[in-house]
Amino acid sequence: MNEHDAPEVLDLDDKLASFDALWTPHRIARFDGHQLLLAKVEGEFVWHDHADHDEVFIPLTGVLTMDLEGGPSRRIGPGQVLVVPAGVRHRPRADEGPVSMLVIDPMGVKHTGDEVCERTVEDYPEI
Repeated sequence: MNEHDAPEVLDLDDKLASFDALWTPHRIARFDGHQLLLAKVEGEFVWHDHADHDEVFIPLTGVLTMDLEGGPSRRIGPGQVLVVPAGVRHRPRADEGPVSMLVIDPMGVKHTGDEVCERTVEDYPEI
């Protein structure tokens, strides 16, 4: 492996400092048909699901509440991970202040699932 083929070290603080948009995931890496996304969120998002895949949430700062249709809400903070199973309607909320987080999804997935609203992003910015 030469220097040009070596994996890049990603600095999450630098990546987070490069954008301010809320509820707009930014792609920082691609791997095995998946994407690693960084997002900043505050307030509540739209109820949605992803019929064919699980979704992984990893807060870096702040506390994220995940409302789960038909089940209890879950609160997760830095150092914790929540996997929302395929087909489960969910709504992320950041009611206690801003949250920055990593999200892992398959490539091509919209963060609002089949729901289309003003927050739907068609193509994630790459940083």
